[in-house]
Amino acid sequence: MEVYLDNSATTRVFPEVAELMVKIMCEDYGNPSSLHLKGVQAEQYLRQAKGSFSRLLKVNEKEIFFTSGGTESDNMALTGCALANRRRGNHLITTAIEHPAVLNTMRYLESMGYRVTYLPVDACGRIVLDDLQRAMTPDTILVSIMHTNNEIGSLQPIAEAGALIKRINPNTLFHVDAVQGFGKAKIYPKKMGIDLLSASGHKIHGPKGVGLLYIGEKVKIQPIIYGGGQQMNLRSGTDNVSGIAGFTKAAELLYEHYDDDVKRLYQCKHYFMDGLRKMDGIKINGLLPDRPDGGGTAPHIVSASVSGVRSEVLLHALEEEGIYVSAGSACAARKPQPSVTLKAIGIEKPLLESTIRFSFSVYTTPEELDYTLRVIYGKIPMLRKYTRR
Repeated sequence: MEVYLDNSATTRVFPEVAELMVKIMCEDYGNPSSLHLKGVQAEQYLRQAKGSFSRLLKVNEKEIFFTSGGTESDNMALTGCALANRRRGNHLITTAIEHPAVLNTMRYLESMGYRVTYLPVDACGRIVLDDLQRAMTPDTILVSIMHTNNEIGSLQPIAEAGALIKRINPNTLFHVDAVQGFGKAKIYPKKMGIDLLSASGHKIHGPKGVGLLYIGEKVKIQPIIYGGGQQMNLRSGTDNVSGIAGFTKAAELLYEHYDDDVKRLYQCKHYFMDGLRKMDGIKINGLLPDRPDGGGTAPHIVSASVSGVRSEVLLHALEEEGIYVSAGSACAARKPQPSVTLKAIGIEKPLLESTIRFSFSVYTTPEELDYTLRVIYGKIPMLRKYTRR
């Protein structure tokens, strides 16, 4: 049996998405900037995409911009806003557990002379709103807080943070990296005080290489990519029509069955965690103290630290049995550095290198989870004995 439980890294594309993309690449392949019929046909896909995402997010069509993925969206939001608003201040705020696309951009901005505050998180991976309030200053121009942590599934109090930021300083911009949250939670930027929001296609059964950035119409931002002036001069480059259309189709399909899918993901999470708890020496990370069932965290992520077994060893042992998981964030999986997220929530040093992330999708079945648990029950005692030797 082959079991794919690394859906936080990327997801299997919906068949309908693949079919649509092939049609566009082979039939409706015009450049949307061209004035002839082929170009007009291509442009219609872009208009449909903007309309669809504007309805899903309850925003205006002109506030939707398409990018090459979540990383570009985060870079565009942070760098573009920092540069455009520098006369108002040079202070930025983020959290200690952001995705590298945000953390490394913030470090770049620090090298440019900006001052960055990195908010700590509690043992569950959540910021404390009082810390955010204390960090705010008159020259704070932007706050960036992720919606869903990609490693442990913690959810941030986005609506509360947005209200707090706007109450203290209505001019401070609020960016949310929703790459892991979009499609698993209903996020409405205008209701939540969000000025900029990033999302990515390949996390929701769409294609890789395409994402979006919501930019509120009153946001002052400058482009970081220059060229032909596409997308209202904010993001130049020939539009990835097939990718954008595929991303749109995936989002539409997810939202059609949103309530049932999220409920089933939580059922998978609860069932799988119960199975893991039957073994000694396994710690599940990021859970709320009063919600052992995983409520109040992302429905699709389980982070488990396995004492006495290195994560890479367990990962490859599971791979031998056709089970695919991740040792933390896929974006940092090939770099031998302890997870900043696990360090931030206070995971004991021996467990920092013994943590596995399991992440589910709408394709995950109970049979796959049962098979994975059986393999884990068989592998871990043997691996622990080998490690002790």
